[in-house]
Amino acid sequence: MSALILPDLTDLLTDSADAAEAVVNEAKAAVSARVTRDGRLDRGALDREQHVAHGLAWAAAYAQTLRQTQAWARDLGASFGEAEALPAQLLAFEYLSQLAGGIPMNQGEMFRLTDLGLLDDRLRPVIDRLRPGAGQAVKSRIVELLETARGRPSLEASGLDATLEMVRDQFQAFAREKISPFAHGWHLRDELIPIELLGELADLGVFGLTAPEAFGGSGLGKIAMCVVSEALSRGWIGAGSLGTRSEIAAELLLAHGTEDQKARLLPGIASGAIIPTAVFTEPESGSDLGSLRTRAVRDGDTWRVSGAKTWITHAARADLMTLLVRTNPTSKDHRGLSMLLAEKPRGTSAEPFPAPGMSGGEIGVIGYRGMKEYELAFDGFAVPHANLLGGVEGQGFSQLMATFESARIQTAARAIGVGQAALDIALDYALARKQFGQPISDFPRVANKLAMMAAELLGARRLAWFAARAKDEGRRCDLEAGMAKLVAARVAWAAADNAVQIHGGTGFAVEQPVSRLLADARILNIFEGAGEIQAQVIARRLLEGAN
Repeated sequence: MSALILPDLTDLLTDSADAAEAVVNEAKAAVSARVTRDGRLDRGALDREQHVAHGLAWAAAYAQTLRQTQAWARDLGASFGEAEALPAQLLAFEYLSQLAGGIPMNQGEMFRLTDLGLLDDRLRPVIDRLRPGAGQAVKSRIVELLETARGRPSLEASGLDATLEMVRDQFQAFAREKISPFAHGWHLRDELIPIELLGELADLGVFGLTAPEAFGGSGLGKIAMCVVSEALSRGWIGAGSLGTRSEIAAELLLAHGTEDQKARLLPGIASGAIIPTAVFTEPESGSDLGSLRTRAVRDGDTWRVSGAKTWITHAARADLMTLLVRTNPTSKDHRGLSMLLAEKPRGTSAEPFPAPGMSGGEIGVIGYRGMKEYELAFDGFAVPHANLLGGVEGQGFSQLMATFESARIQTAARAIGVGQAALDIALDYALARKQFGQPISDFPRVANKLAMMAAELLGARRLAWFAARAKDEGRRCDLEAGMAKLVAARVAWAAADNAVQIHGGTGFAVEQPVSRLLADARILNIFEGAGEIQAQVIARRLLEGAN
């Protein structure tokens, strides 16, 4: 065992998680006192106290990250070696130190315990015990270990079973051969992901990964989804995102579809023959889905759709739209919404939207290219009544809410993949680039960035898999999924930003792949629920549970 590993580290990781959770409980009580009236959560007060409420969400996400890191270390047992221990102890020191001194909710907003009148006394003894395990020698050694681990899915042992390890290795190898060498060219040319690549991914089972075998899927769980999404996103976020809309469509059908709808659509989605897209967001609604205006009026056995949608991913190439519309014109909130399974012809570059009653235009974006983003307009677009999800009106909002857990878990996995790619490329450059007669990886400020990337990715991975496990067990996990997405998106952005910094001026050149990673990472804190929305959801769930 390395002399750099702290004595009794597994016990110390437990103490770290315990201390973090104790502080979160104190913070929860303090925030609750500000936002509850007569024992009930006051939504208006919660909005007014967003800073401390969202700070509570971040603190709780940190505490859960430390708890899941501790649980992983415990489960590894004898396999918990130097490559696992050094970044784990660094992560525990850093996250407890931020809990004590200030958590960066973003670059300009810090949450401190003193914002709630709390002190950090409970954390200081554990931080002091961790301090020797977070010094320069530890960080430099982590970089050495990263160099020997190049080409592996991650620095640390995963703790996955043999089947999932095989899946992980298979998709990592595929991404390394079929995606990574070409991703930057696709990005620079702003091209759609080659249709041939979609076919290869379909053959590998990406689109039916979690669908039941009865409908042609593989019947694997959400941890498998995380493993595959991370591996593909490490090659390119566009490839890692291809399965998201299939996941959403399949979940909607499995949970709410009629038997006829399942039989007609699920096998095609699972095989990749049907490419779905999610058509929810509108120009003025953002995250306020209850205010959607796109209308569907019934005309016999047909629904006629009119209105506008925006930020619709992969829309031109899609064959099926999960389309959220207002079917009750007298309702002004989510109770008037319904979900349509709107089939359409697949578009081409020359004619992206050949369907009658439907048109669209591309939205240019700085990153997250490959599937393209579109604005859509509907003017009498026809959808058969048989394609009203579940055959029941007014259930669209609740049907959609049930898919957010999986979508956010998958987004966390994509973020981890982007962050891992940033670490890969930053490490390669730091080892190859020489200044003053030595690799720049030898300089502490460079080594420290690389070591922290590895430590935070380790924690984010544990948190995402924790949320996935909860989903696989059939438990409500909007809290866990929100935490995973919140933390992983921030970790990916920090990793990409530091990777550019390590490259220096070279990283600012558009022909350098690291510039693409920075652009790709930026979207992760916006889509599938912006960071502020995630924090609000987490805070509300925590505070509702406190009363």
